[in-house]
Amino acid sequence: MDITMEDETKTLEQKQMEDVNDLLEFAANYLHLPENTEMSVTFMTDEAIHVINRDYRHVDRPTDVISFALEEETADEPPVIFSEDQMIDIPRNIGDIMISIDKTKAQAEEYGHSFERELGFLALHGFLHLNGYDHMEKEDEKVMFSLQKEILDAYGLKR
Repeated sequence: MDITMEDETKTLEQKQMEDVNDLLEFAANYLHLPENTEMSVTFMTDEAIHVINRDYRHVDRPTDVISFALEEETADEPPVIFSEDQMIDIPRNIGDIMISIDKTKAQAEEYGHSFERELGFLALHGFLHLNGYDHMEKEDEKVMFSLQKEILDAYGLKR
């Protein structure tokens, strides 16, 4: 999988970004995603994620993680369907994840675990959203949160 990462805060260590990359690679393999899958992760401040949350989700406050799934179908957009002879090996871009480093720090302290664990948790949470998982309904929440825990445990990133 090709993951583009940008640290707008300029506060993360290279190892922390590599750890997020490794976890997302592990999760992609766990979900059996094609090797030519690509996505991006942007680490930002509360102020920056607040603007995105307000402008795109109409929620006027900062949040910890936002995902924009490119393959998500909406009622006003027709699905893109290729015939067999049109299929070419183009990368599958699943979308973008934005993570607030300010929220990551605060939540790590609040939940009593490391910054790295919270960063990994948020990255995986956003990744699962990019892959169609959601927690709006109780049954969907059970599925998503179970898978989230399963992947974090298998990777070795425990509380």
